[in-house]
Amino acid sequence: MQVQELPTDPQAIRELIRLGKYDGVTGGLAPGYVQANLVILPKSLAFDFLLFCQRNPRPCPILEVLDAGKPEPVLTTPGADIRTDIPKYRIFRDGELYEEVTDINGFWRDDLVTFLLGCSFTFESAMIDAGIPLRHWETGKNVTMFITNMSTTPAGVFSGPMVVSMRPIHHQQIVRAVQVTSRFPGAHGAPIHVDNSKAIGIDNIELPDYGDPTEFKDGEVPVFWACGVTPQAVAIKSKPSLMITHSPGHMFVTDMKDSALAAL
Repeated sequence: MQVQELPTDPQAIRELIRLGKYDGVTGGLAPGYVQANLVILPKSLAFDFLLFCQRNPRPCPILEVLDAGKPEPVLTTPGADIRTDIPKYRIFRDGELYEEVTDINGFWRDDLVTFLLGCSFTFESAMIDAGIPLRHWETGKNVTMFITNMSTTPAGVFSGPMVVSMRPIHHQQIVRAVQVTSRFPGAHGAPIHVDNSKAIGIDNIELPDYGDPTEFKDGEVPVFWACGVTPQAVAIKSKPSLMITHSPGHMFVTDMKDSALAAL
């Protein structure tokens, strides 16, 4: 099913996902609604990860933390089920990617704590409204993401590199892109780096670590935002016994309006 055939209502989109009728990327879906990154951990690791998010608010801005064993995000999306309402999940065991699945019912336990983290897909509607085109919307592809040489601030057992998402922005629109996205600190906020990708450890801009490669047009430069895929890179380094995440680009579409995260 193509993006243009999908409904724009977040509940209707989640229903299609729950029924197994859509397992694609969520960039451009439900314009105007907040999308979220997912991290699920055993309760024994939850405080360390909460502290990690508190120390690293740019890549890991917290939207909601669910009680242990509870799959319903009652604050952001009452009635949703975090076990089935994301297009694709990743299961990490001891730092290794164990499996990619379309629901996590078979992995669910009563001691699991769910974290929903802000996502840069949230501010993309505002970028479009400001006249800033987004290549992955135009092509129906996943956003481009890279592991950088920038370290996160460790907390408990968790440490590792920051991941960034990248969008090509025309040099005349960079200031506007900064202005627009800085209004959304709960969705990673303003860019953390512009141009010169080698300075943040990216040797080849055409070979992303996650997502799809991006074509550049004349006058465009790479602009980088902190990314909620960071915990997945952290899992590989820190090797928690279990971490369940979304697959990069396959987000949880909430019922929250973008405006709820926008600073005045």
